[in-house]
Amino acid sequence: MPIRTGTTRPALLLLSTVLAAGTLTGCALQELTRDCEGTDGRVREMAALGILDSRPAGATVARGFEEVDAGCWADSGDVSVYAGRTYAFPGTEAEVTAHYRRAAVRDGWDPDPEAPSGDLCFVKEDMTLRVVFLTAEGLAEDGHEDRPDLTTGAGYSVNADSFTNSGVEPGC
Repeated sequence: MPIRTGTTRPALLLLSTVLAAGTLTGCALQELTRDCEGTDGRVREMAALGILDSRPAGATVARGFEEVDAGCWADSGDVSVYAGRTYAFPGTEAEVTAHYRRAAVRDGWDPDPEAPSGDLCFVKEDMTLRVVFLTAEGLAEDGHEDRPDLTTGAGYSVNADSFTNSGVEPGC
């Protein structure tokens, strides 16, 4: 039985196109599937950052947040390692802000000139440090509602993160 060349050529062309697209897409997909494999050491380094343990006098580690929250996440090819602490403080946000402006600079962090006005954000090497004040709404969204220790005074978290393998510059 002879092969009909009228349908063979378009089929070969289609097959070649699919294989070429698959090869190109496979490389792109490989970039998108980067994960946290091999980041354990970097996560430990981030969790050990001294600035995470720095706090103004009177601040306490918030109940339920006794351990440093550290880990890695990967999304669309970006891989980030992070570490953070959450504190309850009976004083004001201004006192917390003054403490971290001094402590961060003393620890080698620079205020991020690109940070939005009012944000407490610093950069050091390939890392970003943020101090974020907690609100009742934000705590409820995260499943921590009914936390007067964090919504009176100045409940806050101190978070450091660093992107790896993605070329993302540190900053706020």
